Amino acid sequence: MTDADLPTAAHRPPQATEPGPFDPPGVVWSRVSPRLATARLLSAGIVLGVLAVAAVVLLLVLDQWWPWILLGLVVVQAVWTAVVVPRQVRAIGYAERDDDLLIRTGILFRTLVVVPYGRMQYVDVQAGPLARRLRIAQIQLHTASASTDATIDGLEPAEAERLRDRLASRGEARLAGL
Repeated sequence: MTDADLPTAAHRPPQATEPGPFDPPGVVWSRVSPRLATARLLSAGIVLGVLAVAAVVLLLVLDQWWPWILLGLVVVQAVWTAVVVPRQVRAIGYAERDDDLLIRTGILFRTLVVVPYGRMQYVDVQAGPLARRLRIAQIQLHTASASTDATIDGLEPAEAERLRDRLASRGEARLAGL
């Protein structure tokens, strides 16, 4: 068999991908705002900036070599954060189904949270000063179990309000049937 006999990428048959536990069949995922990445990068930048200033002050005050290691670690962490945070934000998704809400997060360590509407007790919408400035909000779902509270960060305020009202009404409808 020669190289000419091998199928090219354009002629290979499509490979069937099996839906896994993190991609249920027929689910259309909604994404959060990309401004969430900006908020997370700004927060990390403030912390890393303070650490970098501390390392530079130590370099100027002390005649030692170890503050260079601290400064190097801050730079490595800043690069890592700049690479990972946008990918993490793109991996966040949520989907409304007939009986439950799905929330998916994570790149390497994935999480899929399924919140049945009948288990929801109340829904909070929150936005701190930075989130308000960037026009994003967070929804927190409180359920009957304290360990299964779920959050969706980085929603547009109008979408957060719509989702809050929709989830609350679906929760009431499911709860009334019990």
